[in-house]
Amino acid sequence: MLPLIALFLAAFAFGTTEFVIAGVLPEVAQGLGVSVPTAGYLVSGYACGIAIGGPLLALATAKVSRKTLLIGLTMAFTLGQAACALAPDFTAMLLLRIATAVAHGCYFGVAMVVAVSLVREDQRGRAVAVILSGLTVSNVIGVPAGTAIGSLWGWRATFWVMGALGIVAIIAMLALLPRTVGAANRPAGLAREVRVLGRQQVWTSLILMLMLMIGQFALFTYITPMLLEVTGLDEGLIPWVLLLNGVGATIGVLVGGKLADWKLMPALITMLALQAVMLGVIHIVSPYPVPMIVAIVIWGGLNFAIGAPIQTRILAWTADASNLASSLIPSGFNVGIALAASLGAAMLNAGYGYRSLPLAGASAMLVAVVVAVASQAWEWRSRAMPLLPAAAE
Repeated sequence: MLPLIALFLAAFAFGTTEFVIAGVLPEVAQGLGVSVPTAGYLVSGYACGIAIGGPLLALATAKVSRKTLLIGLTMAFTLGQAACALAPDFTAMLLLRIATAVAHGCYFGVAMVVAVSLVREDQRGRAVAVILSGLTVSNVIGVPAGTAIGSLWGWRATFWVMGALGIVAIIAMLALLPRTVGAANRPAGLAREVRVLGRQQVWTSLILMLMLMIGQFALFTYITPMLLEVTGLDEGLIPWVLLLNGVGATIGVLVGGKLADWKLMPALITMLALQAVMLGVIHIVSPYPVPMIVAIVIWGGLNFAIGAPIQTRILAWTADASNLASSLIPSGFNVGIALAASLGAAMLNAGYGYRSLPLAGASAMLVAVVVAVASQAWEWRSRAMPLLPAAAE
């Protein structure tokens, strides 16, 4: 549907600005006069802005028209990119990234609910996958292109281009989103919004998000220096490796959306276990270019294949009071990103080296397997069923 395409384009713009920092991290560090591990806090800071500011802004704007809100958030994103391009020092850059991230966090929570409201119940997983594919395509196109632009014309040019992406997304939403989109998702009241978070399917899914992001971003945040220093790749090959990672992620999110509509929990548990194995493989093959590149592609596919069923599960179990819970989807992901980037920085500063990062991720994925199995067993015993969305008033 055309409205889903508009939501996809904005997700692509937001995803590019979040992930491209990994591709230009050494250049940003040099340009702002800080170390690479310190520059990694630009990832952590952005994630914290999403995690904390996103839900608060979602609650504050619960009565605002969904179309107006989505466009306003994308305008804030666009202005944020221009400001980052002009940032004079590391502190200013960090604060600007955090401010932009608040809009990011609110956008994805609202966009997920709107996307699900546009399709039938048996297509919810695929609707979530469309929004997630904006993130994966940002890895396929946005991150490699942004990395290449940063290498050719400097990292500030990367942020100017991302501002232009924001303008394109705004135009698409103005043209394609119906005025009444999301009108059926009325605020359910703060008390009810908070109560649904107590459902075990919700909080266990949020734990799975945290573990998934540690498994992804403890490594991805520092993927460029790892490929340069451990794998020994030429700098010019890095954008192509990131492109292949994004291709794997795009395939993964489409597969994950279909699995979420088919056998959600069995598929989720299996993929979590496979990801733990893949991170162990990355640790082993990291000094060898061809096996390392293959492993990174598979790892990228699993990262995003896992994300779709986790988010679909949360949306299904909070359909009767979705505003706060949906905003916690990007929060859960980005708390995990912040923890992962900070964990990676701490491990590197402690002298463990880049090869230790996938081992930390593998440990997190094993925790996720245990949580997912326990959650599914609990659900089977209780015979609980998801509730229907709250009717519009």
